[in-house]
Amino acid sequence: MDKKILIIEDEEILLDLLREKLRALGFKVFTASDGEAGLAAIREINPDLILLDIVMPKMGGFEVMEEMQKDPSIKDIPVIIISNSGQPVELDKAKQLGAKDWLIKTEFDPKEVISKVFNVLERTDSDYN
Repeated sequence: MDKKILIIEDEEILLDLLREKLRALGFKVFTASDGEAGLAAIREINPDLILLDIVMPKMGGFEVMEEMQKDPSIKDIPVIIISNSGQPVELDKAKQLGAKDWLIKTEFDPKEVISKVFNVLERTDSDYN
């Protein structure tokens, strides 16, 4: 599997956990610890999927998604939001900005992450076939 996943997350423990889980499954994993670096990485790597935190230094997840929407070359990359709150208003905004799914940190389960990653990538693959 040569799918590229970019994790944009400022909590190092969570970032490391996600990176190791996804690498073990054969994904090429890239990371960034703030939104600004994340946006630059999106443009450079052109990942197949992005795991994106909402609250981060320099630029938050919503701002990253807003910037993505303005750029035709990256606007269709699927995003799974990583959120602390899971508030409906936050999730609605994420959906409006194109998020395909979300994870809530307080209910974090690595198996759920893997399942959501595969679901989004499968849907994306079938969109191209």
